[in-house]
Amino acid sequence: MTTVDIAALVLRLLVGLTMAAHGYNHVFGGGGLAGTTRWFASMGLRPAKVHAMLSGAGELACGLGLVVGLLTPLCAAFVVGTMTVAGIAVHRKNGFFVFKDGFEYVLVLAVACVVLGLLGPGVASVDHLLGLDTALDGGVGVAIAGGAGVLGAIGLLAACWRPAPSDG
Repeated sequence: MTTVDIAALVLRLLVGLTMAAHGYNHVFGGGGLAGTTRWFASMGLRPAKVHAMLSGAGELACGLGLVVGLLTPLCAAFVVGTMTVAGIAVHRKNGFFVFKDGFEYVLVLAVACVVLGLLGPGVASVDHLLGLDTALDGGVGVAIAGGAGVLGAIGLLAACWRPAPSDG
């Protein structure tokens, strides 16, 4: 394994396990799916239950996909899209720093996934075993992870985000 392969593996494991845990929490943690549905409704995502289910399931599936390196750029695109939606719908108004509920954390996860698109999944991946790794890294990987992720987020926000009017 090269240093790039090791870097890709470490990044996949870190982001993948984080997203899988995040998805698990959306579905099974604290208030469960009902609590996540209420939270999504308070953000203005409609229909909230559909978004809660798809977010939880997608974060679990794509997190685990990143862990094993399966369809890595598509899983990375899901994370970029999810973090873009979270950044715009929830964190943007709070500034940069995470301790003020800002967009710092979601930005780092999104950029890490764009970098994964550039690096590719590495040789320690299912993508490598299937021969997909070199076809889906570099510019193609960035376009899928970053481009599809951001475009998906923009489409979702345009179609489904209806925040309450601000009191300001």
